[in-house]
Amino acid sequence: MNAVKNHGWSWLLGLGGLFLLLGLWWLGVALFGSGSGLAALFSPQATFVSLIELLGRGELYEHIRVSLQRILVGLSLALLVGVPLGLLIGASRQLEWATTPAFQFLRMISPLSWMPVVVMLMGVGDRPIYFLLAFAAVWPILLNTAAGVKSLDQRWLQLTRSLSATRWETLSRVILPGVLGHVLTGVRLAIGILWIVLVPCEMLGVSAGLGYYILDTRDRLAYSELMAMVLLIGVLGFCLDAAARALYRRWSHAPG
Repeated sequence: MNAVKNHGWSWLLGLGGLFLLLGLWWLGVALFGSGSGLAALFSPQATFVSLIELLGRGELYEHIRVSLQRILVGLSLALLVGVPLGLLIGASRQLEWATTPAFQFLRMISPLSWMPVVVMLMGVGDRPIYFLLAFAAVWPILLNTAAGVKSLDQRWLQLTRSLSATRWETLSRVILPGVLGHVLTGVRLAIGILWIVLVPCEMLGVSAGLGYYILDTRDRLAYSELMAMVLLIGVLGFCLDAAARALYRRWSHAPG
């Protein structure tokens, strides 16, 4: 009963926070947009009207599909690189010492700063976007996987050795299940980073995607549509994070 009550309170408090955010939005437009003829175009009322109109256009869903596809490809590439590297680094202290300075150096470089270099090397299109997204997402996956390996209960590894388990059996039955929660934590962090990096990446001369549509609304001076797209990007990002949380609870058996 207490759990149900607490869950209900959490929903009410969450809704209260959203209404507070909506009020601050309205207040900000009223205060800082006074005297500007464009202020009404950025108001919550105009934004929600434009959002409803956008949701009735088939082209919007194509842009959403393209952006989600890029997120999926970038995340998949980051997993293919980050999980094996994380397993190796977590299992070898010497390898960790050898790679940590280089990885920390690369991690602290904003993925967006690579945009001019990647475009010159790969041209415009999806390939540079995939690279930038994978570069942005690989670090939380790699570091969390390595942390998961280091936090494994050594008694389980000793047991596998005493039972003469093969390396594949140890990896598939002990190590991977043991680090799964850490990998999923890295995935959730990576999705948040990917969603932030995606929009500016989609301004690299592509003809579809949410970032491209933001530029299109700006060029058409459709500012209420622009705000509607900003709101939609926030909603989609919230849904992606909720899906990542649900996946974490499902596969790591975590309570929240």
